[in-house]
Amino acid sequence: MAWRSDSLPLLTYSAPGGLRQDPGLAAESAAGYGTDHKTGVRRGWVFGQCGATEHGCRGGVPMTEQYVLALREVDETQVAVVGGKAANLGGLSRIDDIRVPAGFCVTTAAFRRIMAEAPSIDERLDQLSRLDPDDRETIRTLSAEIRRSIEAIAIPDDLAAAITSALAQLGEQAAYAVRSSATAEDTPTASFAGQQDTYLNIVGPAAILQHVGRCWASLFTERAVTYRLRNGVDHRKTHMAVVVQQMVLSEAAGILFTADPVTGNRRVATVDASFGLGEALVSGRVNPDVFKVRDGEIVARTLAVKQRAVHALPAGGTQEVTIDPRRQEQPTLTDAQVVRLVQLGRRIEAHFGNPQDIEWCLVDDDFQIVQSRPITTLFPIPAASDQENHVYLSVGHQQMMTDPMKPLGLSMWRLTAMAPMHEAGGRLFVDATRLLASPTSRAGFLKMAEKSDPLTKDALETILDRHDFVPTLPDSGPGKPPVGGAPTPIETDPAIVTALIERSQASIAALRRDIQTKTGPALFDFLLGAFQEHKRVLGEPLNMQAIMAGMDATSWLNDRLGEWLGEKNAADTLTLSAPGNVTSEMGLALLDVADVIRPHPEVVRFLEGVEDDGFLDELPKFVGGTEARDAIEAYLDRYGMRCVGEIDITRPRWRERPATLVPAILDNVRTFEPGAARRRFEQGRQEAQRKTQEVLERLRALPDGEQKADETKRMIDRVRTFIGYREYPKYGIVSRYFIYKLALLAEAERLVQAKVLPATEDVFYLTFQEFHEVVRSKQVDATLIQQRKDAFRSYHALTPPRLLTSEGEAITGAYRRDGVPTGALVGLPVSAGTVEGRARVILDMAQADLEPGDILVTAHTDPSWTPLFVAIAGLVTEVGGLMTHGAVIAREYGLPAVVSVLDATRLITDGQRIRVHGSDGYVELLP
Repeated sequence: MAWRSDSLPLLTYSAPGGLRQDPGLAAESAAGYGTDHKTGVRRGWVFGQCGATEHGCRGGVPMTEQYVLALREVDETQVAVVGGKAANLGGLSRIDDIRVPAGFCVTTAAFRRIMAEAPSIDERLDQLSRLDPDDRETIRTLSAEIRRSIEAIAIPDDLAAAITSALAQLGEQAAYAVRSSATAEDTPTASFAGQQDTYLNIVGPAAILQHVGRCWASLFTERAVTYRLRNGVDHRKTHMAVVVQQMVLSEAAGILFTADPVTGNRRVATVDASFGLGEALVSGRVNPDVFKVRDGEIVARTLAVKQRAVHALPAGGTQEVTIDPRRQEQPTLTDAQVVRLVQLGRRIEAHFGNPQDIEWCLVDDDFQIVQSRPITTLFPIPAASDQENHVYLSVGHQQMMTDPMKPLGLSMWRLTAMAPMHEAGGRLFVDATRLLASPTSRAGFLKMAEKSDPLTKDALETILDRHDFVPTLPDSGPGKPPVGGAPTPIETDPAIVTALIERSQASIAALRRDIQTKTGPALFDFLLGAFQEHKRVLGEPLNMQAIMAGMDATSWLNDRLGEWLGEKNAADTLTLSAPGNVTSEMGLALLDVADVIRPHPEVVRFLEGVEDDGFLDELPKFVGGTEARDAIEAYLDRYGMRCVGEIDITRPRWRERPATLVPAILDNVRTFEPGAARRRFEQGRQEAQRKTQEVLERLRALPDGEQKADETKRMIDRVRTFIGYREYPKYGIVSRYFIYKLALLAEAERLVQAKVLPATEDVFYLTFQEFHEVVRSKQVDATLIQQRKDAFRSYHALTPPRLLTSEGEAITGAYRRDGVPTGALVGLPVSAGTVEGRARVILDMAQADLEPGDILVTAHTDPSWTPLFVAIAGLVTEVGGLMTHGAVIAREYGLPAVVSVLDATRLITDGQRIRVHGSDGYVELLP
């Protein structure tokens, strides 16, 4: 409970010449602790207010609240007490040769005291927590009401006395900066930069107290509330401390990033500098000089014309002034000062352990640091066991799932993948350095990258053009085929595909049978063996030969028919309705489900109101409901292991969340006539057949036409034999994954029953190995799980790069193509044709609301999106390649498609009319 001033005969306080205290307290140490002889309570004080400390208590009596702490008394471990900004300032003050202006912090205990004075705020906080981050009007209204309530609260006498006593210690009439320091800001996962308020050059105790109140209220600015909502931060668990710090009347000020904030390169520091106070730069009122420093040398500089600056006024406040024209184009800092500042920044970075965003001031050729926070926008670098250069490629861009994965999902994919993988930011990467170092493997690897994703190839060439980053090494040995080269050819025999599928199905059936009796540690031992079988099936040479046969035949047809007939992407039509594509069959099968449901209006009405996953049990209550349930169940039996982001085993599968399919089923009911699946497939088959005849006739009219026609016919037969199998290995993987998952969830449920875990899904935040150990020991680290949950939430704000270097540089790659209309969005052409229609920008399949003729625009698609493809007219994605899922299915269904369009979901507005040029690879935005 807080002390009030009228309850004490004399406030303790700190003054020049030493600590003073109430005569009833006996001093214990110069740190400011004493014991009340009347109560036996050990109390701490700083700057005059007795209060709670984190150092325990004496005689079983808890300590009272501590309202004010000197910055030099805190460090970065005390965020809960003083907020992120003050904690970091305290940490900075402990670094040798780093100067931090003196000051103190009004702790979060004071804020909680103030909030307790206004219980009416609780109801508004409840309302805020339920709002959508995009509901700006309601957020604006509620947050303004909360701010007014806080600012109207009179600061209690004892709290005011604690602040003014601390102020007297530093000098009452000096100028101060009064700065917010929230518990959720300046942390490694969320900077909250600019979300709360700072007030500069505040003079006098009354003004200081007034601005402390304004800082408390600024926890509920509209921008701060929205930021918390978007980042999943609980309003009630965020508290505000306030830093009161001596003003630095700087000659120059600015920001130092110890890593390049644009490229992410950790070896390149960036210094922004302007004259006067840093407020002009931070608020965007002036253009700064910009210096880039690498390894102690300035490698780039941009000098701005600095026309204005912000200066402090003697009586308090600030004003904007015009800079003498003779100084406007002069550099703010000398080269020596820039290099020295970066050296200080490297010391700060080493102290905090991660790249920092540092605010600095220059006074008499001496730098003072007024803030340091982590740069939260940088993508993390995979851990390496050496100091060599590395080039990492994103696995997610190849697997069409760039969202973060939970720890169990990451570890399971690594255990079952065919290549070593590295983790960073909740994503997986492969190290391509050795493949790029050898001239032979480099050529094959670049060729393979071009087929998969031209942007990745361009990013690789960008790093190779630097010559010094990836060393050239001799080839590993004679006789080895280059990476990306074709495996040994196989005959064009449909029986090969049939046999591969049968062997995969037999292996999956054996897994399903054998895993049923495994529990406890024995389950994990069994799974380790199952993972080897998993990789054996994937790695079977014939499996890769069949996949490559279809891909190579596609390339051959496009290249040769382009050369001989001037046809663009001819294979797109020739592969329509190719047999055996399990993913395209999945989309058509949902049309058949709609056929069963369509004749029963009661079932349709019921499905339109479905909100949870128990609806299957309710269906038999309606006329036709039993047939509808059986049709959906049969679909789930074959495809229920699929879901969005299916490479992450922790993602809920359709079998677990069948309601996910209901919107697509209802769209099919409304949009299509009975028998649509069969008609669509037959139409595609006939169109491919007509195209085959046309191509062959045109070829025969050419010189050597019979030979060209014969070769082309063989390749058409080959592509139609093997291209459908391209989708089957992924189907096999996710089929196994669902079996693994069910067994692991059963084990997690046993841990919940034994009260080892509070919830089954907590195991998703453990690696496979950690999960195994919990099952063995029956003990779990709850703190670790919470840390993993917080980290996973923060990873959603990060954009994974296609290519990432060991220096942290993210390289996106670019298209280098002429002939594209001005303003068009460039991408990779993957499915021929041109279509114009309404763009539907959809990031969540469950929120899809499509009409015939719509063009789907999304970040990426995996097989779970296939049910939507039957209802659209075209496709645009931000991620993808010639043989990735969206491209393959778009060609199967005859949809013009352009993939790998950078920022498509941001640059295309939902509902906007667009024209997709699937043969030329660009998207026009129409008026």
